[in-house]
Amino acid sequence: MDFILQPWAWYVTGPLIAIVSFLTFYFGKSFGISTNLETMCTIAGAGKVSDYFKKDWKERDWAIAMIIGLIIGGVITRSFLSTEQVTNISPETINDLQKLGFEYHQNLYAPNELFSLDKLLTVKGFSILLIAGLLIGFGTRYAGGCTSGHAITGLSSLQLPSLIAVIGFFVGGLIMVWILFPLIF
Repeated sequence: MDFILQPWAWYVTGPLIAIVSFLTFYFGKSFGISTNLETMCTIAGAGKVSDYFKKDWKERDWAIAMIIGLIIGGVITRSFLSTEQVTNISPETINDLQKLGFEYHQNLYAPNELFSLDKLLTVKGFSILLIAGLLIGFGTRYAGGCTSGHAITGLSSLQLPSLIAVIGFFVGGLIMVWILFPLIF
C-alpha cells in the first residue's frame, strides 16, 4: 500500500502514459482533454449556439468514458489514497512566492490567495480567473488542442504543429511566471 500512496517516479508513470498513448493510437483515437470537453459541450446542446459543436457525439462515446474515469479516479484518490504528505517545494520557491504575497501552507496544493471563495468574489480575483479562462479556451481552440493532447499525442506521433504548440506553451508559461505574475501580484 505504501507504493501507491507515494508520488510515482517518472519510470513508472512514463511507461503508463506511453501505454495509454499506444492504445489510443491502436484504436484510432487521439488522447487529449480539450476534445473531451468539446464532446461534453456538444452533448449539452452547444450546437444550438455554434455550428462548431454540431457533431455526432456518439462517435466520441469513448471520450465520455475517459472523462468519467478521470472523475472516478480523482474521487478514489482523494477519498482513499490521500495522505497528508504534499510534494516538497524548494525553499527558494517558497521565498519567491512569499515576496509576492502568497503564504505557504504545507498541506495545500493551490494557494488560498488565488483559489479561496473570498478571493474569487473580489474584482481582482474574478477578473484573473475570467481572463485566464478566456485565454486558455481561446488558446486551446486556436492551437487545435490542449497541452496534454499536443505534448502526449502530437509529439509522440511526430507532428510539427504539436512541437510548435508545446514550445509556445513553455514560452507562455515562462512569460507568465517571470513577467506577468510579479506585475499582477
